[in-house]
Amino acid sequence: MSQQNLESLDVERLREDFPILERELDGKPLVYLDNAATTQTADPVVDAMSDYYRRYNANVHRGIHHLSQEASIAYEEAHDRVAEFVGASGGREEMIFTKNTTESENLVAYAWGMRELGPGDEVVLTEMEHHASLVTWQQIAERTGADCTYIQIDETGRLDMDHARECITDDTAMVSAVHVSNTLGTVNPVSELVDIAHDHDALAFIDGAQAVPNRPVDVEAIDADFYAFSGHKMAGPTGIGCLYGKAHLLEEMEPYLYGGGMIRKVTFEESTWGDVPWKFEPGTPPIAEAVGLHAAVDYLEEIGMDRIQDHEEELAEYAYERLAAEGDIEIYGPEPGPDRSGLVGFNLESVHAHDLASIMNDHAVAIRAGDHCTQPLHDRLGVAASARASFYLYNTREEVDALVDAIDSARQLFA
Repeated sequence: MSQQNLESLDVERLREDFPILERELDGKPLVYLDNAATTQTADPVVDAMSDYYRRYNANVHRGIHHLSQEASIAYEEAHDRVAEFVGASGGREEMIFTKNTTESENLVAYAWGMRELGPGDEVVLTEMEHHASLVTWQQIAERTGADCTYIQIDETGRLDMDHARECITDDTAMVSAVHVSNTLGTVNPVSELVDIAHDHDALAFIDGAQAVPNRPVDVEAIDADFYAFSGHKMAGPTGIGCLYGKAHLLEEMEPYLYGGGMIRKVTFEESTWGDVPWKFEPGTPPIAEAVGLHAAVDYLEEIGMDRIQDHEEELAEYAYERLAAEGDIEIYGPEPGPDRSGLVGFNLESVHAHDLASIMNDHAVAIRAGDHCTQPLHDRLGVAASARASFYLYNTREEVDALVDAIDSARQLFA
């Protein structure tokens, strides 16, 4: 990655859209490096949501008055805009809004899995799955009698694709894989996984929570049957997630949550469901959050997803090199390159990750420490926890330097 690519993103200008980054903690400037957990929210997103609440706050699909019509149009257009952003040509009929990626996983697991899975069926996952995927399919398998198998990782933190071909068989009904690991930073060959799944007449669910925010994603090019992501990891609001699904699959699936807004007709004897996506969105939906997510997508696309990816990966490469040069830091995941994203998981020798994060906090450096909702992966790595620095479009090389300086302070404290 060239320095010119990094400079082509006007980071100082972009930081003006995130006032929280101007904060000081105990007189030290905030260095926010926990973007894989949640990114900060851009001012245009906050403005769009405030405009909704101030000018046309009303429930959707429930009234013929003017405010309800405005809110309904904005809510429906948000579906279309987000679908377009990830290459879903079917628009709103292929884009369901949920609370988060976890709910999107559960929606498919219950609405599809509880009806389609049974004894003898297999769900194939990876050893690097987030609990949102692993726990969900594990529990559905227990309820249906299906089995879960796991594609191994190799010593570099990449998926063992030979093992993937062994795991995915004619008994496989679903392959559920993370696009980008939130612990290792590994960018998985999801198109290849999808192809293998389809060769065995299995479906493929891709968890894109760590991919959509920072790189161009085209769900149709990947050929995923389902693809999920969250607004709060892409400069948008919390409380809204997205589930892309191929139209014919969503049409065939039954809802797993019921109530107002998702029905076509109700009698005392039976009910019928509305059109997709509304049949999967019962009750009052996340209207303001959808408006905000629409604004976030516009914001990111105006910057350019290729430029965001270049910037984030350049920072991760710089951080990797600086940390690797320290000698007493173990880094997890692949070396910098096309199959590593913009985060770095690591441990400092003889210092627990939680202690390290606490010392980082004393220096106003915000990182994540723990198992990152990937306990089985940490067991596989042979560590109880790890520290993680994750970058986004507003981070700088100077903030990487601040991270390394804070680690040096921890090293001296525990010497």
